[in-house]
Amino acid sequence: MSFSRIRNEATLVLADGTVFSGEAIGATDVDPNKISTGELVFNTSLTGYQEIITDPSYAGQVVAFTYPHIGSYGISDVDNESVRPFCRGVIVRDLVEVPSNWRSTEDLEGFLTRHGVGGVMGIDTRRLTRHIREAGAMTCAFGGAPVADLLRAARAEPGTAGMNLVDEVSTVDPYFVGTGSRVIVAYDYGIKSTILRHLSTLGTVEVVPADTPAAEVLGRNPDGVFLSNGPGDPEALPHLVNEIVNLLDAVPVFGICLGHQLLATALGAKTYKLPFGHHGANHPVQRLSTGVVEVTAQNHGYAVSEETLRDATVTHRNLNDGVVEGINSTTIPAFSVQYHPEAGPGPHDALYLFDEFAHLMDTKSLKMRRL
Repeated sequence: MSFSRIRNEATLVLADGTVFSGEAIGATDVDPNKISTGELVFNTSLTGYQEIITDPSYAGQVVAFTYPHIGSYGISDVDNESVRPFCRGVIVRDLVEVPSNWRSTEDLEGFLTRHGVGGVMGIDTRRLTRHIREAGAMTCAFGGAPVADLLRAARAEPGTAGMNLVDEVSTVDPYFVGTGSRVIVAYDYGIKSTILRHLSTLGTVEVVPADTPAAEVLGRNPDGVFLSNGPGDPEALPHLVNEIVNLLDAVPVFGICLGHQLLATALGAKTYKLPFGHHGANHPVQRLSTGVVEVTAQNHGYAVSEETLRDATVTHRNLNDGVVEGINSTTIPAFSVQYHPEAGPGPHDALYLFDEFAHLMDTKSLKMRRL
């Protein structure tokens, strides 16, 4: 661990009373009296901390990194997945204070401080991760306040269950990316920049606010509609599901992550909260039609209940715990995956899904080539 300067002490307290002591980083070191709260999750990616921190799907959550050294290659503006971090904080074993990377324009702590995000370093993240795996994801609080105050704050934090966090991350005004003959409307539930880069290779993409009525979307005469990733509990978003219902059978639909959960809900399925979610870049997923196993990037705390699926088949399955990772409607041109084929960070095994979306838009067929 680097001790290049004296830091304020900070404590991480979980809602079950578990206490971890460390040192303040970022906004927490600037203001030791500040108490930050959120739902604590762990991410197993070895690299890509910047993309993870700026992924809007982490809104409402505190991210603990299992890899011990975070910050070694600094920050590069082109690697941001959104305009700012939406996570509530970061927990690390060792924060690298002097990055080494010719692309770096800023160190990680400076980035966190500039955006008002705090955290704690010096935490035994292996012990912390084992605890979350056994006890489940839970709310937490961290800062320089007394443990009793932090515990009260952790227990008062609502977490993500039942929470609409999409309103916090969605765009206010529509905007365009890419050029091309296909017209794609992308619902922004917390869309990542890497997703937009891939979609923009397929055509002209108009990104619209999460609550845009289906009638307005269909009035744009799109060749396809994309449902993006995003944070929070899909059961808290019935108003968004209603608009998706009005899109179905009128235009091809492709969903990722939260978009997958909302599409499944629109098709009549239910969702449920996972014990500690899937957050990392090395999750094995099997494509059932071929038996091929893809190494995938994932970031979600909720999943689709297979028993409640109607008029849809399961196309992909998580080999760690059997969770539904992809569905294909049997009645309309619509499909989705729970994981992140765009990566950012992570492997590119599933990039073919963007080609499948293009094929679906061009043919408007129920059958996709390799799903």
